[in-house]
Amino acid sequence: MLPPALLALTLALAPAARAAVTVYGVQGALGATGGATPAFTSDTAAGTAVYDPPTFSGPAAFNPVILAPPPPPDLAAMPRDRGGPLSMPHAGPFLGFSIEMSVVNQVSETYLQVPFLNLMALVADRAGGVHIRVGGNSQENATMVPSLPNGAILEKTDVPGALTGTPNVAWSPELLYMLNNVSSLVGVQWYLGIPFNDTSHLRLQIAELGEAILGENVLGFQVGNEPDLYVQHGHRPPGWNETNYFHEFGIVVNAVDDDAHIPAKGNLIGPSISGPWTPEDVWNTGYIEAYAPALGALAVEHYPADNCAAAFPDAGFGIPTNPQDVFADYLNHTSAQRLVSRYLNSTNIAQKVGKPFLMFETNTASCGGFPGVSDSFGAALWGVDYALQMAYANFSGALLHVGGQNNSNNPFTPPPTRLSPFEEWTIGPIFYSALVVAEALGASDTVRVADLDLNDGNIYTPGYGIWENDNLARLVLLNFVTDPSGAHDYNVTLTLGGLDFGEPAQVPANVTVKYLTAESVSAKENVVWGGQTLGNRFQGDGTFQGDEQLVTIPCNQTAATCLIPVPAPGAALVFLSEAALSEGTPTTTQTFPTTAMTKSINTASVAASVLATSNGNSAANRGNLSSTDKGGFAHDNGANSLHHPALAATSLIALLGMSVIFVA
Repeated sequence: MLPPALLALTLALAPAARAAVTVYGVQGALGATGGATPAFTSDTAAGTAVYDPPTFSGPAAFNPVILAPPPPPDLAAMPRDRGGPLSMPHAGPFLGFSIEMSVVNQVSETYLQVPFLNLMALVADRAGGVHIRVGGNSQENATMVPSLPNGAILEKTDVPGALTGTPNVAWSPELLYMLNNVSSLVGVQWYLGIPFNDTSHLRLQIAELGEAILGENVLGFQVGNEPDLYVQHGHRPPGWNETNYFHEFGIVVNAVDDDAHIPAKGNLIGPSISGPWTPEDVWNTGYIEAYAPALGALAVEHYPADNCAAAFPDAGFGIPTNPQDVFADYLNHTSAQRLVSRYLNSTNIAQKVGKPFLMFETNTASCGGFPGVSDSFGAALWGVDYALQMAYANFSGALLHVGGQNNSNNPFTPPPTRLSPFEEWTIGPIFYSALVVAEALGASDTVRVADLDLNDGNIYTPGYGIWENDNLARLVLLNFVTDPSGAHDYNVTLTLGGLDFGEPAQVPANVTVKYLTAESVSAKENVVWGGQTLGNRFQGDGTFQGDEQLVTIPCNQTAATCLIPVPAPGAALVFLSEAALSEGTPTTTQTFPTTAMTKSINTASVAASVLATSNGNSAANRGNLSSTDKGGFAHDNGANSLHHPALAATSLIALLGMSVIFVA
């Protein structure tokens, strides 16, 4: 049950007037000829007019599709007191990122991309760190080579007939030095994947060098990515099943135990299944009992839908889904509850055996996501709801997947090579989910979460309570409805009693609210978090633009109530004390100032034809890069130091999107 405090939340509709607005298309999105998408106007909120040009042929990450938001539903104000249990305590770095290994050279390289560092710093300063997985389907065939031309960290070769376009990846130790350089600058820790395509000839170098180079910055090693899809994808013969996976996992466990170059044991991760098998199918093999000493965490991967038929039209996935037909599925609380419900038994088992339970890869849809859905403000609200529902259900963390430029669901995407690299990143709306969750959970590592079940039958206005050291510290209130008239804005009447705010049994004189807003669930631009934005498409450098705006709401201490408005659409993060506010919202965040110059040397060695069709579906080769060190970098084998000493002493040269960035 909840702590001995009275918590009552009552919804009340609060109509308000809204003026007509101008709607703009995606500025600067590149088509086949590199032209910009035109602006258009509407007399309604941004995104209420469908914009789906049939001639767009640029990277999907910059698609201009804007869907029509679902019509406002009928809402009813139905008060309800929550009496269910709180979650287990959670650490701050809950919602992190999963980067497909085959496109990690777009997200970082031996040269570190400054916008990426800035984005990770935003999350780390709120959550106390960031967890990132580098892997996915492309980790399975990955092979270590001592070096690659021009100091590249990886090289890809196409695999004819690969169902999802997954390439073979050759990676050099530069990859791990690059990851550790990021960790040395920002509080990032990493999950890596041991290749599992051939357990008769294991390749453990990713674990051997990972331990040697990353040290405490490596969190664990995944063994098998979506093994329940191996037969479907042609990676195992027909009939290969859960029992076969159980035995092959044991081969890796024994090999790691016998490998003196892998000193840290007990940090393998599995089974990372995605749907055809249930977790219980694996647990019933005796997997947990047999391998408990070797397992650092239990993990699954799951997407609510897939866009594979559109992404791979010749692979037999059937008829492509119309994104408009599924948009409404993401815009209600039922989505998060259904996604999580299948894992409730497993999170309970994980707690009993003392193992973290991770959602190791997820997003709005696999195979790149749905244009207009995955890159919409609705996805940001969905991401907050889904992450907090997982926290409530005792997941220990979740990772949002990042693919290449032909993915619509990326939390962040570097610019196409034809654009200047300075301040021209595209920050997907779903990245804001990570910020909201980081500020909601904070970094105390004591928070517990409850789904407040705000009102029976209303799936459009969910809310969560965040308890810190057994005191209610924050609320997260969501509104999935788009209504420019204001008729579906709502007020939450918060009644508190018996909580310790410094004066027993009294509410504070006021609460502080931070809002996540956009004009519509369909909007792709002008997403605002607490008065600040990370920029519209092709306008971001990973830092906030504008001044932070917090709303102070006075409370009625005599009645012990506070009235909190929530816009339609939007999310409200309510801080119930100054301590909760100061911990969750840092006053300063480390940033990495940027300056760009012409590209010239040290290109990543990736064929354009491979990038255009590979898993992650990247754009073409990004051209050459400049560096202050044309001769390459000397290795520093320290696990906690920068790869190249000059970077720490003088300047940082960054690549991620193949730009050239100098930091004074």
